Amino acid sequence: MANEAKPCPCDIGDRMDYGGLGQEVQIEHTKAYVVKPSSASDKAIIVIQDIYGWQLPNTRYMADMLAANGYIAVCPDFYTGKEPWGPSHDWSKFQEWLEDRKPTNINKEVDAVLRFLKEQCGAKHIGAVGFCWGGVATHYLTLQYPDVKAGVSVYGIIREREDRYELKSPTLFIFGEKDDIIPLDQVSALEAKLKEKCTVDYQVKVFPGQTHGFVHRKREDINPTDKPSIQEARADMLNWLNKYM
Repeated sequence: MANEAKPCPCDIGDRMDYGGLGQEVQIEHTKAYVVKPSSASDKAIIVIQDIYGWQLPNTRYMADMLAANGYIAVCPDFYTGKEPWGPSHDWSKFQEWLEDRKPTNINKEVDAVLRFLKEQCGAKHIGAVGFCWGGVATHYLTLQYPDVKAGVSVYGIIREREDRYELKSPTLFIFGEKDDIIPLDQVSALEAKLKEKCTVDYQVKVFPGQTHGFVHRKREDINPTDKPSIQEARADMLNWLNKYM
């Protein structure tokens, strides 16, 4: 049962009815959704899931969009078979659920995916895009992995690491103005500290009126007033990757 007194603010939004153009493969100890562009490419993006898991159709739609723009896209199961969060779960137990699914404890999976992309896909330029939980994970990758040449963290930031402003790769941070999970004071603090400590290119962009999940959990056709922001954020993501990869 969901906790009605304290419902999960990380609403699933508009769940797409979408099958995906790629295929599921085994990558060492975990599974992944992989989709390749129509012509050969040596550029790849690790697409990192939100709390609803690697099989969420919305995330696969984003992977397919990246592939349509010339990137090999791989969306691994970073929970390695553990149950993703669900809309009916009790939000009061979220921290307990998160304990063995921390977005900063993914080195084994990242290492496996990097090997797969380099050895089996011929990738020479690798970036990362993540949403919510995956936004935090993307922030982590841009701190820890020089092989990741560019990152786009969509409504996700690391809060607890001392080195969280010392980016190694150019990173775009996208937020919604009305995000209850990441309030604007945290966004402002991030931007101020990056300005002080970061030595690589970065951008922090806030979309007026938008809530958590707007880039990948809303659809232009059923959220017409949000359509400009959705499309602009997705274009920003692609432009950032194109610039640095």
